Amino acid sequence: MDHSPIELLKRQAAERAAALVRSGMKLGLGTGSTAAHFVDCIGEKAREGLDVTCVPTSERTRAQAEGWGLRLSTLDETPELDLTVDGADEFDSALRLVKGGGGALLREKIVAAASKRMIVITDASKEVAHLGKFKLPVEVDRFGLVATRRHIEDAARACGCPGPVVQRKVAEDKDYLTDGGHPIFDCDFRLIPDPDALARALNAIPGVVEHGLFIGLASVVIVADVSGIRVVGQLEG
Repeated sequence: MDHSPIELLKRQAAERAAALVRSGMKLGLGTGSTAAHFVDCIGEKAREGLDVTCVPTSERTRAQAEGWGLRLSTLDETPELDLTVDGADEFDSALRLVKGGGGALLREKIVAAASKRMIVITDASKEVAHLGKFKLPVEVDRFGLVATRRHIEDAARACGCPGPVVQRKVAEDKDYLTDGGHPIFDCDFRLIPDPDALARALNAIPGVVEHGLFIGLASVVIVADVSGIRVVGQLEG
């Protein structure tokens, strides 16, 4: 187990979120290094008697949850969730997020949208004044990749954030593919002046399956830093 300072902070945020979980809840389980701590927390509580039903947002998270013996479901079987807990690559003061560094943005957004509340857990390094420092992932259909990339570049430029749009690779000659079998473009905008406008522009591109701008989904961000736990947004409700 990694006991580095950053991982300990992630664990603290995960524990704070896990304290809100009650038996009978239907949970969305996020993907990524911080969300993995939450899965561990829920797994430990389940072994002590917590009774929850969980919908994972990726095959990686599914395998982790299965290792804990958690009861798993799908959104087809359990279409309405009480709570999703997930991490973020970036967040701002308006609770807008950039997600998808781990490649699960489509399923993460579907699960978050099916939940009454989404709680984000993170360390303080993910807080930014303006989104864009982290490369924005855009999941696309395999058909017409070059045309879709050009549309993404044009839309971003019109929204004031020109920058390289590069297809994600797992090796020099091998494309990265999501659990759904889609490629991802990573967009190095550095600064997104109007995330809402960019989200609308990307949504309008036919080849775009989903993008990593999560707007209007998170109700609270639990931030762990060296001074303790800080809450951005309304924790209860």
